[in-house]
Amino acid sequence: MDLGIAGRKAIICASSRGLGKACALALAREGCMVVINGRNAQALHAAAAEIAAVSGQPPVAVMGDVGTDAGRAALLAACPSPDILVTNNGGPAPGEAGQWDHATWIAAVESNMLSGILLIQAVVPGMRERRFGRIVNITSAMVKSPKLMLGLSTASRAGLTAFSKAMSNEVVRDNVTINNLLPERIETDRIAYMAGQLAQRRQISQEQARAELLKPVAARRFGRPEEFADACAFLCSAQAGYISGQNLQVDGGSYEGLI
Repeated sequence: MDLGIAGRKAIICASSRGLGKACALALAREGCMVVINGRNAQALHAAAAEIAAVSGQPPVAVMGDVGTDAGRAALLAACPSPDILVTNNGGPAPGEAGQWDHATWIAAVESNMLSGILLIQAVVPGMRERRFGRIVNITSAMVKSPKLMLGLSTASRAGLTAFSKAMSNEVVRDNVTINNLLPERIETDRIAYMAGQLAQRRQISQEQARAELLKPVAARRFGRPEEFADACAFLCSAQAGYISGQNLQVDGGSYEGLI
């Protein structure tokens, strides 16, 4: 299927690795001019080289933290009028609720709620004026299935989800859509981190920890980043103009709820 977005300009946040990089690769393959972002120069340059090899067109690579005003300003300076915005940022570490002080909460909200909201606010007016815009927020399955140990991530991303739903109702009339992708157990560095944390906490091997992480996954395997990224690319497509304000779970069928 031709997604009808060749030549469109796309900002993909936190895209030097993991799900962000996978989404940048998918959009580049569709012919988008992509702007990628990261905090580690070596990882960012490696991602840029990989995208250029796949698409034949080098991306614009922007160093910076999207959780800061300076990082967001650098992205928008590199691409002042994007057609596509994929918001993303690394999640806070799991922990115990009693450990989270005021500063910890503020950092989570800045990183995983306000970073996305402020970028959306910045790009939506131009998208509405041009009558095309696709915004996808990479959030978490925990938004719909909260776990207390991931409360920092759950609460901040739920705030982004609520804002995005409200905004989507206003902008869809101008062919601007806002949707959320909710990953669960995708094979990225995050899985390795979670397995390591679990192994340490339970005094088990890394292989045993990975097996534990797989238990709640109905598909009995970890998802592939490219599967997630293809879902993102479709939500950014010309054909997806009637899909907005939705939460799409990419979780191997693991969510047990009906809605």
